[in-house]
Amino acid sequence: MDDRRRRELARFGAPAAFLAAATIAILLIKAGLGGSSGGEATPTVGALPTIATTTTRPTTKVTVSTPPPTSTASTTTSAGQYYTVESGDTLGSIAAKYSTSVDELMRLNPGVDPTALHIGQRIRVS
Repeated sequence: MDDRRRRELARFGAPAAFLAAATIAILLIKAGLGGSSGGEATPTVGALPTIATTTTRPTTKVTVSTPPPTSTASTTTSAGQYYTVESGDTLGSIAAKYSTSVDELMRLNPGVDPTALHIGQRIRVS
């Protein structure tokens, strides 16, 4: 192979090989970060809702205007009340629906990971 042909291949081949390697690396990283296997439920994770607080004296008033829902997602038993996690739910939003705290939900559900709730998962709310 003559010297001119080799320089031409190096001039165009090296950047093409680099782009191919970079594309493969990006696809592998993306698959590793966001990939989940076929039948697994996707965890629902979101930010905890904020509750408005107003201070008029040394005490703090907390106002929560959301009454407990009357939906088919909750089940009442003699042992306690349970809620089935729906799309978009967080422990904070569930706590607000039932006028309780995230700490109380964590106490009632010691095995629940608050950052990885799954749709259809049942958690105890009282």
